Amino acid sequence: MTTAIAPDMSAVPLRYSAPISGVAGTSFKPEHLQAILGAKRQRGFFEVHAENYMGAGGPPHRALEAIRRDHPLSLHGVCMSIGGPQPLDKAHLARFRGLVARYQPALVSEHLAWSTHETSFFNDLLPLPYTAATLRNVCDHIDQVQDAIRRPLLLENPSTYVAFRESSMSETDFIRAVAERTGCGLLLDINNVFVSATNHGFSALDYLADFPLARVGEIHLAGHAEQADDEGDLLLIDSHDGPVADAVWKLYEIVVQRRGGVPTLIEWDSKIPDWPVLQAEAAAAQAILDRCRPAGLTGDRHAA
Repeated sequence: MTTAIAPDMSAVPLRYSAPISGVAGTSFKPEHLQAILGAKRQRGFFEVHAENYMGAGGPPHRALEAIRRDHPLSLHGVCMSIGGPQPLDKAHLARFRGLVARYQPALVSEHLAWSTHETSFFNDLLPLPYTAATLRNVCDHIDQVQDAIRRPLLLENPSTYVAFRESSMSETDFIRAVAERTGCGLLLDINNVFVSATNHGFSALDYLADFPLARVGEIHLAGHAEQADDEGDLLLIDSHDGPVADAVWKLYEIVVQRRGGVPTLIEWDSKIPDWPVLQAEAAAAQAILDRCRPAGLTGDRHAA
């Protein structure tokens, strides 16, 4: 049985705890630890998947503590199953709450998806129909998470490969309603928007025009893979295993021009490149953030 993490703030001398803005960050991968620690302090932040740090200690926590001493942190959950019909797993929620207390991340997020059914756990983020019933369920789950962690949660829009006939509202209307009912913030994954728009044949620009950008507290950018479906049509997969596509960069710049300097995370979760490659992707996002920065703002005081 996994032991829940007890909050232990003495383990990490925290230098950053306030919200961040206007900076780009990257996923933290342990293979990059020495390169990060050996480099001069840099702007930006790091994001980790919460489930990788739900043990009580050991090398994962020692690495994360080393990163957290000098950099803001974003904690990104992938297994809460907020969109599922079952009650939230209380043990998992307790571990998640313990991580938030332990590391005091600047950003905390989860997915609009589900990944459990009865006693089965799926290694995927599965879509849900957008109905009044699922809206109530998602809002109840987000309320439980926010009550547990005592702070707003950022909810990420999904990448999808199927649509449901029973959906009675659009994805943007559903997400807007969730945010309004629960007070949660939003994590806008622009690659997810592009992937879903391509797969379902709608306009990514129209989707973004209807998205509640004012509630966005973080942006994700990532690479995707191209495949073909059973009929030979283009099918995009949200693979996180390569650089950000040019079309996604263009959408990102449009969003930043409209929304401003939202913290932006480069996700790269498989086929992990050398650290300079990931740094270069973050630098490209930072250049767009800086180019769109309003006059008179020179930087974020929480940047590393």
